[in-house]
Amino acid sequence: MDSMLLYIIDQFGTAIFAISGVLLAGRLKMDPFGVIVLGSVTAIGGGTIRDMALGATPVFWITDNNYLWVIFITCLLTMLIVRRPKRLAWWVLPVCDAIGLAAFVGIGVEKAMMYQDSSMVAVIMGVITGCGGGIIRDVLAREVPMVLRSEVYATACIIGGVCHTTALAMGFSNDVSFLIGVMSTLIIRLGAIRWHLSLPTFALNR
Repeated sequence: MDSMLLYIIDQFGTAIFAISGVLLAGRLKMDPFGVIVLGSVTAIGGGTIRDMALGATPVFWITDNNYLWVIFITCLLTMLIVRRPKRLAWWVLPVCDAIGLAAFVGIGVEKAMMYQDSSMVAVIMGVITGCGGGIIRDVLAREVPMVLRSEVYATACIIGGVCHTTALAMGFSNDVSFLIGVMSTLIIRLGAIRWHLSLPTFALNR
């Protein structure tokens, strides 16, 4: 895949994840500093954990400050725009989030394969990249992380990562494997949004 297109998608995902953090901060009535913190950890938390785990230092946003500017500008614009009475259709943010999630998983898998050769580790790094920021966001907000609920979210990341690494093992090029993984994650996540799919829950009888 063209590196510039991938970079643009990565920045798009960063902005969308930052928006989700800002919206949660707004529901919790945080001050502007809290809003920016929650937006930031949502957007770059997963990638930061991934880079630290892989030993890819300095982490990506230190070497490329554009990520920080995208987050800061997105947080400010979101705080201004969401105060207006006009609202987006309910599906816009979930769909954009799905696109960002799929891209983050693909980027996480691809970067993990650059530093080691285990497919299992690559899948885990893909899931961390896609879900890590959301987990930190929810923990800071004292909520049960979305990935630990019944909603099909982390599952889509796992399947996408498996498809990505399987395609690589079968001899497909990096670009084709990346697209296979991203499309797998995206299709499953969009299907879950469209048909409200969820996993069965585990509950102990009292």
